[in-house]
Amino acid sequence: MSSLTQPATAFRHEAADGYSLGGFQWRHAEPDPQRPLVIINAATSVRCRYYARFADYLFAHGFDVLSYDYRGIGESRPASLRGFQASWSDWGCLDFEAILQRATSEFPGQPVNVVGHSFGGWATGLAPSAGQVRRLVMVGAQFAYWRDYAAEGRWRMVGKWHVVMPLLTRLLGYFPGKRLGWMEDTPAGVVRDWSTPAPCYEHRPSGRLLQARPFAQVQAAALAVSLSDDPFGTVAATERLLGYLDHAQPRHLRVSPVDIGEQEVGHFAFFHDRFRASLWPIALEWLRDGVLSEGMPGQRLS
Repeated sequence: MSSLTQPATAFRHEAADGYSLGGFQWRHAEPDPQRPLVIINAATSVRCRYYARFADYLFAHGFDVLSYDYRGIGESRPASLRGFQASWSDWGCLDFEAILQRATSEFPGQPVNVVGHSFGGWATGLAPSAGQVRRLVMVGAQFAYWRDYAAEGRWRMVGKWHVVMPLLTRLLGYFPGKRLGWMEDTPAGVVRDWSTPAPCYEHRPSGRLLQARPFAQVQAAALAVSLSDDPFGTVAATERLLGYLDHAQPRHLRVSPVDIGEQEVGHFAFFHDRFRASLWPIALEWLRDGVLSEGMPGQRLS
């Protein structure tokens, strides 16, 4: 992380069940209870280091920032993933919850905002303490219901993520995503949640164990950003997630690559440094002011 304008500090924090999570923080030297804190929730099996430049950008614009890895991934990976127990609900109910608790103890009184990428947007709604989140930006956020995938590539995606991935996981005891160049290696429980073809999260394996409806506590000012060339974050997938925000009035911004003079963005590239001047200001403005100014690219769907 030496290329960043502000070196990040590594931290470790225990979840309620004692599991040690690793991550990085960008913190200003002088504490200020008025300074907002941003927690970055990663996509499924994407290391928190992927978001380092975006975190540094937010820090440079006056935020403190926490970025962490879910159990089983990156800084929070055990020696072996064979037989390792972790699910999507663990990532939200235990891991994100733990980082919220860290925010309370280490950044007392500061407003808490969240940026959630892909499943990271959904993870926000699983934490029991999610009611303390003030503003929420979700990018490509959804929980992988196969019928919501983009029509032109749907069956290829079904074969990859709902056939090959669970078969390899059953064979090896975890999914060797890194070896295949698809993503980071992934715990078997997360694969089960992802590959189960249920339109409601409550019908996923770990979702059946939830004590409350997802997002029941969330009253944050929420913005969902979807990209028109994202095969996961389609309008249908985004709206499926937003349907869970019963106590908020979420906004949905649909951005096409041509809106920013590009040919493609897709599911992952929003957080690439090359979009610092075109896409990152969308998240910055929402986190700072809770508004979408008229000059921002994209179509407002809600």
